[in-house]
Formats: sequence, structure tokens, C-alpha cells
Amino acid sequence: MRKFVFGALALLTLLSACQSTDLLNEVDPTIGGVGVLLQPTRPTVQVPNQLIRWSPSRADLLDDRIADFPLTLTTHRLESVFGFLPLAEGTFEGPWWSARQVYDHEKTTPYGYDVELEGCTLAFSAASRSGIIRLSFDEAGSGLLRFHPLNGRASFELEGDRVLKATEPFHGMTAYAYIAFDSPVSVRERSADGNNLLLSTGARDLQIRYALSYISTDQARTNLEKEIPGWDFGRVRKDAESAWREALGKIVVKGGTPAQRRLFYTSLYRCWERPVDISEYGRYYSAFDHQVHESDRPFYTDNWMWDTHVSLEPLHTILDPDREEDKLASYVEMYRQCGDIPSFAVIWGDWPAMTGNYAAVWMADSRAKGLRFDLEKAYEGVRHNALEETLLPWRNGARCPLDRFYDENGWYPALHPGEAETEPMVSLPWERRQAVSLSTTFSYCDWACAQLAHELGKSEDEALFRERAVFYRRVYRPDRGLFWPRDVEGNWIEGVDPRVMDRAYYTENNAYTFQWDVKHDLEGLFELMGGRDGAEKKLDELFRIPLPMAKFQFFSILPDATGMVGQFAMGNEPSFHIPYIYNYLGSPWKTQKRIHQLIDHLFSDTVSGIPGDEDGGGMSSFVVFSMLGFFPVTPGIPIYAIGSPFFEESTISLPSGKTFTIKAKGYTPDNKYIQSARLNGRPLDRSCFTHEELTSGGVLELRMGPQPNKNWGKENLPQSRLSE
Repeated sequence: MRKFVFGALALLTLLSACQSTDLLNEVDPTIGGVGVLLQPTRPTVQVPNQLIRWSPSRADLLDDRIADFPLTLTTHRLESVFGFLPLAEGTFEGPWWSARQVYDHEKTTPYGYDVELEGCTLAFSAASRSGIIRLSFDEAGSGLLRFHPLNGRASFELEGDRVLKATEPFHGMTAYAYIAFDSPVSVRERSADGNNLLLSTGARDLQIRYALSYISTDQARTNLEKEIPGWDFGRVRKDAESAWREALGKIVVKGGTPAQRRLFYTSLYRCWERPVDISEYGRYYSAFDHQVHESDRPFYTDNWMWDTHVSLEPLHTILDPDREEDKLASYVEMYRQCGDIPSFAVIWGDWPAMTGNYAAVWMADSRAKGLRFDLEKAYEGVRHNALEETLLPWRNGARCPLDRFYDENGWYPALHPGEAETEPMVSLPWERRQAVSLSTTFSYCDWACAQLAHELGKSEDEALFRERAVFYRRVYRPDRGLFWPRDVEGNWIEGVDPRVMDRAYYTENNAYTFQWDVKHDLEGLFELMGGRDGAEKKLDELFRIPLPMAKFQFFSILPDATGMVGQFAMGNEPSFHIPYIYNYLGSPWKTQKRIHQLIDHLFSDTVSGIPGDEDGGGMSSFVVFSMLGFFPVTPGIPIYAIGSPFFEESTISLPSGKTFTIKAKGYTPDNKYIQSARLNGRPLDRSCFTHEELTSGGVLELRMGPQPNKNWGKENLPQSRLSE
């Protein structure tokens, strides 16, 4: 009997260990697949940061029909190429070209996809630039394969009965596909315009290998031969599975609830969707100069800096600094090729979405944390963006009169309610000037430029950018305690409610969010607010001031400000650092309480479990950092504010071979407050640690309890000042 008990215990221990080490079991790509108000997440199958991204085309996870299986997403949630859909004779009504497939028993993992369709089943797995599809039709001879363009037009050429070559123009460039079949296929029908192709197959079971290229069809064939030379579906899936195990295994957590682990590892999985490496074995096509370049270094595109500079890039600076240096090098090459540092570096070039010169922030943060890239050329690019390009949102081009006014006066001029727009470059009717948030945003970005200028010894530039870094003070309205719009005469705009000021004055959020936008000079901000006591009172009020109207009315004005807690918008990137500001005010216990409230109530392991646009890792990286128990409040200053962990133990495997472990002694959901801390065995009385302390490896030990210790972290505060 004793042998049986010990044997059973050993087996249970082994099973538990296997479950804990197979982190892929914790990932559920369907989390967030139904948007609360905005875009849902897309369950994406790919190899981390690689070109092929497979995701069914449908409205969201409540849509019971699939329109297409695009052979890849070219740009996160915006655009795909080569629509593919298997069909079966007699299972649908209507034209071939508009048919949709009803699906069931869908299973998505980071490395593979399986689904039952009408008349067939489909399985998919990805390599870097290629993919493999396995189809099984209910009846032999019933199989149909529809291919059509997703961007207006395409060409399809069947070569023999086993190879299909395809091209699809989009956004001024071309995608090429080389598609191979393991059984004969033939043309069943072409649309009158030649853009749509329907193939038929007599095989009951059919496999399809394909690869894409942005260079040529021949290069697509080369990509396929190098990555998937044969018909071994299992090998492709196993290789993708191994790549994901390696990526997810960089962070191992112990404890927490099953739902918390699912939320954490699904968020971590999403942090590897983009940017993607579009290099093709020694060559890559760049839309930044419309040339094919020879290079053995990866070339990364599809990075939305407004979203990703906050926490996604800082996360990868910890987990994979070598890849981060490759991404930075890609941005420098983009500047060499087109003369601008992109704001959103998408596959088809610079998309001037949103606001800010946030590449400067990313680069300053990377340099502060020891990453290497061509700093001289990078600085030349961000300086050009800061001083010669327009600051207007969603626009590229030379400076306009509004920009020159900002340069001379230190604030972006705003219009009074009802006043007609005078500048043709302003994007109307929706984006508008966003005057106040431009002033705060570019203060931070110019501060980042000053850090780079300082390192390069460019003292005149440094002085210029330091002067511009405090322009935010010129839009602070003392009697309202908020950053406020001013007109060209310097008068404050009256007759507006700070809770619902729209994009005439702020970007996607209201005045209360941008009240805390000055990450680079929190000390200076606190002084404007009357000192730390006044600032803490305002921070408390942020989470408590109610909406001035019904939610449907509020969201008709500010649809991106989702996940509202008072005036705090959890669902939007400019808010992510705000709960951690309590650390800078000497009340880290309020950060600890607030972070648990936000994660526990606004994030879940359900299809509606994301409170706003996830943005390909933008929001997920906030979840990863916050559940580990720390956050990079000010990218550009290499320190992390300590929050409150959600796991008893979390270990980060560093590229150096060292580890950094966070131990939350006595942690339970109720024991969320830090009582005391030790770093590598020594007492830690500050509510932060440095990037160097993290990357040197070690153990951060937090003793947790049910009530706050209001004295821990009260002194020796983290700093955020222009002089640093």
C-alpha cells in the first residue's frame, strides 16, 4: 500500500511538473476575441516575430462564418493578402466568390490551427515565411479551393497540376505566393475579371505548402524549399511548437489561479506577434525606398510606436536585447532609405498614425539600457522628425504654420468651440489638432532627443531639446489643475468640459489622462500641482471623478477611452503608467491596491477579457509587467516601479544565462500589500529597482500581507527629472 501511495504521489508530482513546464497549455488565443467596444484580438498562428501570420477573416469570435483564410496578415489587424477558402460541392448556396464557411470545433494555439468546416476539415501550421495546410474532404471528388485577392486584384497561374503561382498588388508593393499541392488540381472556374480562381481536386485528403515573398515568385519558391521542402506536416508543427516553448519559457511563474496563468501567458504570447522580420534569406524588399536590398541581418516592419514604446519594447529589451538591436537597426535603415524615422513602420512604408516622435523615446530607452545601434544616424533621424517634420497627427510633410507657432511659443494653438479650421494639413473631420496632447507628447519626445544629443556630445542640440522638453508647462492651467488648450493669443479655451474634450484638444482620451502625460519630469509636474500632497490628491481624484453623462454618450465622443475607472482609461496606452505614479509620491501601497483592482476586474481569461484595443502587444505587455510586479514608468530612465505580483514566484531567464526572480512570500489574492522587501538578501526600502540590477540577475523578495505597510517605500523615492 505504501509503495502505491508513494508511486501515486510521484506520478502526480511528475504530471504537475509536466503541466507547469508546458507553458503552451496556458495560452488561449481566443481571450479578448470579442471586443468590448473596439477591435477584438485576433487569434494568430505564427512563429514569433515572423512573416507568416494566419488568422481567419471574420468579424470576431461570435461570427459563425469565416470569409477567408488569408495566407498572411501583412499589417496587424489592418490588411491581409491572398484569400483562401476550401469549399465542398453541395454544401452552400450562392456564387463561389462570395461563399463563406460555417465552422465548428475550432482550436487555435500559437503554433497551429484546426477546424471543422462544411464538407471538410482543415489544419494549419506556420514556418517563418511559409505555411502548410492539411485538408480532408468528407467525400472524394467534392473538394474545391477558392483563391481571390483581398486588395482589389490579383493574378493566378496554374503551372501543371501541382503548383499555383500568384501575385497581389497592395499599397504600392506586391506580394508573391508559390503554392504547391501534393495531389493534382485543375481549374474549375475563373471570374470574368480574372481575379478569382476556383480549383478542384479529386483527392479526399490534400496537403498544401506555400510561401510568400515581397521580392518575387522565384524567391517565394526558394523560401518554401528552405523551410518546408516536403510534406511532413507534423515536423512543421513541432518546429513551431518548439519556437513558442522557447519564447514563453523566458518567464516561468508559480502559483496564481488557473485563470491568472492563462491571462498571463496569453498576454506573453501576444507580445511576440510583431514587429515581423520580412527578410528572405539574404535579401529583403523595403517599401521605404522600393528597392530590394542585400543583407544578412533581419529587417523588421509593422511596429506602431505610439502603442509599443510604452511597455512592449521595454519588455523585449529585457527578454531579447539582440533582436531589439536588430529592430533598432531596421529603423536606422528605414531612415537611410526614405529620409524619415517612421512613426508606424508598416510593411508598405511609414504610416503617420497617431502622434509623437516616439522612436526617439524607444532609442533613448534602449541606449540607457546598454543596447547598441548606429546612434549618430538614428539621432539624425529623430532630430529631423522633431525639428523639420510636421507635428500634426496622421500627417507627414514639412512643418506648417501651426508647427512654427509651437516652435516659437511653446504650445500648439487650439481653436475655440465652433471655430473653423484654418490649416489645410489638419486631418478632418475626426482627428483634428489634438493641440494639448501634442504639447505634452512632444515635450517627452524632445526630452528623449536631449538624452541622445547628450550622449553624442551635441551640447547645442541638447540645450535646445531641454528647453523644448518643458514646453508642457505652457499649457498647464493652474486654476484648473490640468493641461488645457490655449488659442493663438495665449488665452485659455473656455466653455469646455475636461471630462469630454475631444480630439480637437487631446488624443483618444480626455484632459484627466493627459494630466499625467509628462513621464520625463514627474517632479516638475508635482511642483505645478502644489507638491506631492497636491499631486497625490489629484491622482486619487482621477479614479473617482464620475463620467458627466451616460456611457453611450461618452463613448460617442471618446470611443478609445475604454475600461473607465472614474476618469482613468485602462483600455488605452497613455494610461498604463499612471497607477504606478503613487510610487513617486511615497504611497506605493496605493499602486499595489489599484493594480490588483484593475487586473482583477478589467482583464479576464474570456473572449471579452480585454478592456480596449490590444494593439499587437501594446496592452498585453502592460499585463505581463503588472502581473510580474513591476513596470517601466518612464522609458528613457532605466528604472522599474514595483507594483504587486500576482504569483508566488516569477523567474525571468536573461540572455546572459542569469535569472531574475521575484518571490512574493505569503502572497494570496488578499495579501496584495508589500510589507518589506529584500534585493539579493539586502533590505530594499525603495519602491523601484534599476535595469542594471535586473539584468545582473538575482532575487527580489517581497513579504506580502493583507494590510498596507504605509511606511515601506515612503522615502528614497524613484526619480523622474529633466536633470537626470
